[in-house]
Amino acid sequence: MKRCLACDAVYEADIWRCPKCDTLVPLEDGFLSFAPALARDNDGMASNSHEQLQALQHGSFWFRARNRLITDLVRRYFASSQRALEVGCGTGFVLTALRQALPHAVLCGSEIYLNGLPYAHERLKGAGQLFQMDARAIPFREEFDLLCAFDVLEHIEEDGLVLQQMAQALRAGGGVLLAVPQHPGLWSRNDDLAFHKRRYRRGELEQKCAAAGLEVIFSTSFVTSLLPVFALQRSTRSRSKDHDPARELQLPWFVDRLFELLLDGERQIIRLGARLPAGGSRFVVARKTPGARS
Repeated sequence: MKRCLACDAVYEADIWRCPKCDTLVPLEDGFLSFAPALARDNDGMASNSHEQLQALQHGSFWFRARNRLITDLVRRYFASSQRALEVGCGTGFVLTALRQALPHAVLCGSEIYLNGLPYAHERLKGAGQLFQMDARAIPFREEFDLLCAFDVLEHIEEDGLVLQQMAQALRAGGGVLLAVPQHPGLWSRNDDLAFHKRRYRRGELEQKCAAAGLEVIFSTSFVTSLLPVFALQRSTRSRSKDHDPARELQLPWFVDRLFELLLDGERQIIRLGARLPAGGSRFVVARKTPGARS
């Protein structure tokens, strides 16, 4: 169901015009814009981030390996999803993985910056619904079987509010798949340049999910094998003021391939149901608690 962000009315309609207060959601650059004031400037990330990501993602072990883990987890826990939304879809790189995992689902993607959506549109070749949105105000109620947010929550001060909004947008029995950076001790210049608000402590995201009415059913670390490498790098080079974080993702091909193989090894372990105790990232799977308020 659609939710009016002006008056909080919930309605069914073909167009985004509220029958209660007559608010019409505008189009900007061809996309529905639910938070136009934040579409070109906000404190969540740099405005040129999507251009940088578009150039880096295919050539980086990190994005390729993460996509394969996402595909595995969606197939394991949410294979029957009919409607799915990725919150903070960026350039649509992960949406392609979601499409592989859910070939018959209605797939949606939201992004706070408008400039990421044309890349996502091109990647999906029009086979998805894309819109500009503030994750703290999701304009849906009981609409989706799956909501995803990958390396998004750490950019938002009110992450608990985002999780509540996600829970309200889920249908009964629906769930979320989340990924965040973890271990505050790894904080570096990279996090400052990425506009991160936090790196998560172990168990922190799980607690916030529970507070939002989401029952955690699986949680694991990822990038465990590379943790010593990242810890060393972030304690040295990444603390310099002229550090460019993109350099971490622009590696010689043989190093990139080695790192990818290591992460694929972790993925195989996770596929067996193991939960890795420490790593640069934390993945959490949770379902809407029966009887949770919508």
